[in-house]
Amino acid sequence: MTQTAIIAGVGPGLGESLARKFAAEGCRVALFARSADYLEDLAADLPDPGEGLAVPTDLAEVEQIRAGFETVREAFGPVEVLVNHASAASWTGLMDTSVEEFEGAWAVNGRGAFVCSQEAVGDMLETGGGTVVFTGATSSVRSLGGAVGFTAAKFAARGMAMDVAQEFGSEGVHVAHVVIDGQIDSPGVRERSPDRDGDTFLDPDEMAETYWHLVERDDVGTQPFEVHITNGPRNSEFI
Repeated sequence: MTQTAIIAGVGPGLGESLARKFAAEGCRVALFARSADYLEDLAADLPDPGEGLAVPTDLAEVEQIRAGFETVREAFGPVEVLVNHASAASWTGLMDTSVEEFEGAWAVNGRGAFVCSQEAVGDMLETGGGTVVFTGATSSVRSLGGAVGFTAAKFAARGMAMDVAQEFGSEGVHVAHVVIDGQIDSPGVRERSPDRDGDTFLDPDEMAETYWHLVERDDVGTQPFEVHITNGPRNSEFI
């Protein structure tokens, strides 16, 4: 069945792979990010049978998010799948992080995901259910030190995912949290680490398969809440 999906936070790497995978499975895919030209090009290049819609959106701005959802509803109808994938942070510790930088991380990872989830779950409750997936990180469950804004925001998003899952699971809304434990392969990452073994990067296309399995399952009552994605004990904080 065709579903309307929003990928909130799309760029080269996993965000793009998610958009391509969901479109290949037949979804109408709306792309949220600030880079209008990139979104337009990606939306036009998504594989059949899906359909793409570029929705330039600053996910730190509440009114832009709400307007973006209205744009999607007008084009595709109610939202049935949401991936809260946006991330922002200054990679600094407690004494080197300004209040503005701390709040900037929260605005995207926390408040942005909250507003997106509120909009999407409102649709899902009216249409009989849906799926919300939060992209987390190692720092969502275990602090690595020296990235206080990112860690605080990711911990908050994980707690929010748990709360929404408990509140609306019985009403057909499946909520999942994906812990990404490793570095995702992308052109930018390769440029910054030219001497690094490619096997140490996570493959975004393979990761997108995991996300899709969270969406396609029918029995909400037996859905997993949390999934860890890693590429082995060399980089993993959990193995």
